[in-house]
Amino acid sequence: MDTLINVFVGLHIIGIAALLGGFLTQLRAMAGPGAVAPRFVPGMLYGAGTMLVTGLLMVGLLDADGRHPDMAKIGVKLAVLIVILGLVYVQREEEKVDTRVFAAVGGLTVVNIFIALLWT
Repeated sequence: MDTLINVFVGLHIIGIAALLGGFLTQLRAMAGPGAVAPRFVPGMLYGAGTMLVTGLLMVGLLDADGRHPDMAKIGVKLAVLIVILGLVYVQREEEKVDTRVFAAVGGLTVVNIFIALLWT
């Protein structure tokens, strides 16, 4: 069971990397010569979806294995992720995204990472 849980942890990290990597790539494109308006790239939506699915599967597997994750932490992380997913999904086909919305997605992604790491 540990191996299966670790596989989903790895997939969860790949989802985080896709979401944060898409944000950082667009952030870089917004700066410097030839700057463009930010937009949500498809990888950001896929990354957030991957995080949602793998996170739910990990909670289920941990619970089935007799280890009970902190449900308050999981609830907060889930709420933050649903906001991220909603923002990215609604504006996924827009050529230009409001910089405040774009910054909110990046900030919430970082917040979600720190919740995972620091909440004990």
